[in-house]
This record gives sequence, C-alpha cells and structure tokens, in this order.
Amino acid sequence: MRAVVYRQTGPSSVLEVVERDVPEPGIGEVRVRLVRAGVNPTDWKFRAGMMSGHDEVTPGMDGAGVVDAVGPDVVGFAVEDRVWVFLAQHGRPHGTAAEHVVLPATQVVHLPVGASYDVGAALGVPAVTAHRALTSGEDVDRLAPGALEGRTVLVAGGAGAVGNAAIQLARWAGATVLTTVSSDEKGALAIAAGAHQTVNYTVGDPVAEIRKLAPEGVDLVVEVAPAQNNDLDRAVTRVRGTIAIYANNGGDEFSIPVRETFSKNLRYQFVLLYTLGEDLLRAAAEDVTAALKDGAFAVGEDAGLPVHHLPLEETAAAHDAVEQGAVGKVLLDIAEE
Repeated sequence: MRAVVYRQTGPSSVLEVVERDVPEPGIGEVRVRLVRAGVNPTDWKFRAGMMSGHDEVTPGMDGAGVVDAVGPDVVGFAVEDRVWVFLAQHGRPHGTAAEHVVLPATQVVHLPVGASYDVGAALGVPAVTAHRALTSGEDVDRLAPGALEGRTVLVAGGAGAVGNAAIQLARWAGATVLTTVSSDEKGALAIAAGAHQTVNYTVGDPVAEIRKLAPEGVDLVVEVAPAQNNDLDRAVTRVRGTIAIYANNGGDEFSIPVRETFSKNLRYQFVLLYTLGEDLLRAAAEDVTAALKDGAFAVGEDAGLPVHHLPLEETAAAHDAVEQGAVGKVLLDIAEE
C-alpha cells in the first residue's frame, strides 16, 4: 500500500510516499481502506517536533472509508461497511495518510447513509473537540435536538474547523449561536454554518456588541485563543457560565482575576482529545453520528467550511496549507469513491 511517512521531525519536506505491506487487524481491531483523510493542525505540530518514540510515523488522525478486514472478537462491523475514524495516530505510529489503517473498533464509527466520505474525514478532531466543549457546561452531558434549547453559545473563531463544527452541533442541539470573526468573509462562512449572529472583533467594541445580542450573558464560550480573549469571555459570560478552551492560539499563558471570576461562579473547562477517556470519546462519536443522520452536519462552501482536496502524494502541501491557516478543511484524496 502507499503510505506517507517521516523518520525525523522537521518541516514538511521530511514527508515521503513509500510502499508498505498492508497491515493485518489483531484482536478487537478493524482495517479500513481509506478514501479520504483529514488534515489537522495536530498533524503538522507532531511532525514538526514529536516522534513519540517511533522510528517511522504515518501522520493523520482522521479519515473515512470502507472496512475491508475485521479482527477476532470484533462485534458490529463487517467488510464493506462505510465508516469514519478518529485519533488514528494517537499512541501508535500509523495514521490515516495511507491507503489502509488498522484501529481498535472503538475508534471506528459507522458513516450514515447519505453522508459523504468528505464529511466523514472532516469529523474526528474538529467535531469531537466541539462536542466536548459544548457538553462541558452546566447540566449538559450529551447533545441531541433540544439539549441546548434556551442557551446561548459564543463560538470564538467561527470560520475555523472546530468553530464550524461547534456552530453546526450547537445549532442542531437548539442553542442560539453567536460567533466572533475577523472579517466579513469569515462572517459569511459562520452564517452558512448556522450561526444566528456574528461579531467582527476587529471593529468597534466586541463586548458591547455581544452584550446587545445576549443581554443576560452567554451560557457557554467555545474558545480558541484564551490568551487574547479571556477578558472578553469573562465580560460576556453569564453567572454560572462556562468557558471551554481547546487551543492556545495567540499565546500560551493568561491570568485570571480571582475575585472577578469567582463572583460569577464561572467554570473553565480545558479540552484535549488525547486525555478525554473512552466514555467521552464514544459519547461524542454517537452524538456526532446522530447529527449526521439528521442532516445537521455538512462540509463545503454552503456549510461554511470550504473543502480543499489534495492527492496523497501532496501531503506535504496539505500540511503547509493547514499550518499557514487555510480557511476551510484540507482533505487528502486517497482512493476513488
């Protein structure tokens, strides 16, 4: 099979396409013939600085394709099942930038009828992250239609992949969704994703604008840049609200004024998929799949997430595009549908 690998960390030039034996699934594992693979910031960050003790790494956390082999003791999957996969390269050397991937069945999810391989490969890191952020608030453990009814969610950076997923899932769950953006173009993408209102934080007073839209304050903030936005988040969050932080864009540290924060009984929830635990990962996979079945999650310009296709041989260019902030979702085309 064709696979992209690197044997040392560094720039995207360390990536190369090689031929490798097709792996065999072991006990509790499923082999997937991949059609699409998603590219996420975590892929280039791992490649740039972390081998995790492996001699050779195939990058890629997310993908979608068809089951073509099932190991012993696997229940619920059969050859030819359409599936999406997540966290493929976490804790192991071989991810989704390859024609086949072998994973524990717990990281393989049925792709509903009518859902494309594009959308399947775009789930994983963005959608599971968004799900955990949205379920970290008060009295919300799972997402479903009505789960966030009566609540207002503010998504920071609504044009990014996680922001887009958070908008779509929050809207499906019944929330009023606001988002901050840096341009009119990104605002249009957030509205296409389902946001009710956008606020351009580069113009005027974003706190005042958000307070006009949510006079009582927002219930939950999905935050990508806490070092830059913590003051804004505290100012617009209601009493007993939640600030869910999933990235460190714009800085690695921020300070919290204790009295101002505890006087509102605010909750901070930090989100990293790799330490979530299997129960939360499974809940996210089930809820995201339910949203897919309801037709509430999509990719493409009409859904606020333009898709950029590159062949497997151009994985280096795909990593560069994500590192340079490509707007939308970068996917690797691995096989014909």
